[in-house]
Amino acid sequence: MNKIVKFLILAVLAFAAISSYSYGNSTGMFVFIILGFIFEGLFWTGLIGKKHSPK
Repeated sequence: MNKIVKFLILAVLAFAAISSYSYGNSTGMFVFIILGFIFEGLFWTGLIGKKHSPK
């Protein structure tokens, strides 16, 4: 995957996680906090993901 595309995806996931946390805390809706956890997990999985060894 192209590095720019990966960076953009990670940036969108980080923004979505922060937005979900903010909205969940301000409105008291626990669903958005859980959604923030999910987005954050996807962010860290994409950031630390598996490295492919060259053949």
